[in-house]
Amino acid sequence: MDEIVLRSMLKWPNVPSVYGWLRLDRRGRWAIRMPPAQGAGDTEPRFDRIVNPAMIEFIGRNYSHDAEGRYFFQNGPQRVYVALEYTPWIYGLDGSGRALVAHTGVSAGSPNAAYFDERGGLVLACEPGVGVVLDRDLAVIAERFADRAGHALAPETLLEQARAGQGVEARLMGADLTVSSIRSGELAARFGFVPRPVPPEGQPDC
Repeated sequence: MDEIVLRSMLKWPNVPSVYGWLRLDRRGRWAIRMPPAQGAGDTEPRFDRIVNPAMIEFIGRNYSHDAEGRYFFQNGPQRVYVALEYTPWIYGLDGSGRALVAHTGVSAGSPNAAYFDERGGLVLACEPGVGVVLDRDLAVIAERFADRAGHALAPETLLEQARAGQGVEARLMGADLTVSSIRSGELAARFGFVPRPVPPEGQPDC
């Protein structure tokens, strides 16, 4: 986390957390809840994408999770819990096209497990945590699967075997791993994260 954030947490340790104001979509984009327009009669909260690069980088540097698996952005002394559209991490290829990087800009390292979900999405367990692969990089990454001898594995065959309940021993991005299938609805329980953090009973969301 940023040093200024750590100092503010020490200075103001009891600032209430907020919920329901920040979202992360499956493409690694942040969205913030906006106040309803005056006189508009809106009943549902409106979320606008955050597009300011400096703000995106600030959120990424101060993104973490608590012991309960709730992900948050530490905004100075205040913890802003994040609603996840899918997984807490979103992975894609870095600028070189040879390594994985998370949506926050940190290196993902080598994956240690891979899963295909029921929609054909690829989910990787990496050092930061579990994350779905960006759709724009999915085909390129899927084509890099090989068997332990280094022979290419056809993505279609790999997907079929995984869906048949066969754990496939493979290599990806230089790492040995097992490729399995998983239902999207099972991810949160399997990997211990909370998709929609809510405040304790009796506490408002902001």
